[in-house]
Amino acid sequence: MHNDFRQAYLLHRRPYSDSQAMLSMLVEGVGHLTMLARLKGKQSVKHSAQLQPFTPILCRYAGNFDLKYLNQFELVQNPLPLKGKPLYCAFYLNELSYRVIPASEPQEYIYELYQKHLKQLVDCNDFEPVLRSYEYQLLEALGFGVEFDVDADGDEIKDKYYYQYIPELGFVVTDNPQMGFNGKVLNRMASGEFADPEVRKPAKYLSRYLLKPLLGNKALKSRELFLSR
Repeated sequence: MHNDFRQAYLLHRRPYSDSQAMLSMLVEGVGHLTMLARLKGKQSVKHSAQLQPFTPILCRYAGNFDLKYLNQFELVQNPLPLKGKPLYCAFYLNELSYRVIPASEPQEYIYELYQKHLKQLVDCNDFEPVLRSYEYQLLEALGFGVEFDVDADGDEIKDKYYYQYIPELGFVVTDNPQMGFNGKVLNRMASGEFADPEVRKPAKYLSRYLLKPLLGNKALKSRELFLSR
């Protein structure tokens, strides 16, 4: 049982029955939880009006197993003022999060990570560095992070070399620049310099490569929506 209110964001919702909705919630200090919300009468009106993406809430839930029950919630503040491309990017953060963050596994810091990057998208003119930052920090939090500043042997990445990424090993020196990443770029990625023009393309390529095993073959709908605009 959980008697205390906790801050949370709605990542995803779908109908479960005529009177219930299935929610994917990101809960502060807890992680990704699946909850059932009962939708009856006035409660249904409140859920439709207030339980929306990008709106921080305080929620109280119960349940001893993987499926929780949302007993009560209240707004912390109004929805974040997201529109245009930042809004599509926010939908991407939500879909990526509920697809790759395991439900009911303790994830103490991911809520803060998500909230920080979501707020950065408000009035954002250069959204790709925000997305790359979230992707790589999320991978790190889930145990799939990459050490950009050392190679597979533990040696420092050198600017003058090219490196190929090998899963479960790391970066190894390669003589073929077409098959690898420039060391200077990797060092900038290690510093989080995702706005650097030389870093953008390789950072995006590598993040998609690293996320693919977690996402499987099902395409991200938010990515397709963004590309169609």
